[in-house]
Amino acid sequence: MDRLRQRADFLAVANGARVNSPAFVLQSRPRDDGGPIRIGFTVTKKNGNAPERNRIRRRLRELVKRLDPVSIPPHHDYVLVGRKDALSRPFATMLDDLRIAFTKPARHTAKARGHRPGPAAATSRKPD
Repeated sequence: MDRLRQRADFLAVANGARVNSPAFVLQSRPRDDGGPIRIGFTVTKKNGNAPERNRIRRRLRELVKRLDPVSIPPHHDYVLVGRKDALSRPFATMLDDLRIAFTKPARHTAKARGHRPGPAAATSRKPD
């Protein structure tokens, strides 16, 4: 497995499918090339100060290390977005959550499917 490091790669994966968990969000995007699985990790500032964010990131990296690479679908890019619950959630539970996240059918975001305006946007136009 390789690591995602370029911002453009993170943004491309953000437009893909996602699976939610209490401790993290798993974002994924299929790739056409035959390259290895690439995984990126991110934790936003709303999750705490720098030591807390670093601890969340370390726990997410360790989850991926302990996961069997065969159980991860190949030819994809993945991003694990850490949440505040990753600090207090038991590690074994998080590992089970990650295994389940890789097997679940992913939920596509509005960005990936094309956003359609809701009824409020349609009624905001004034008649001519």
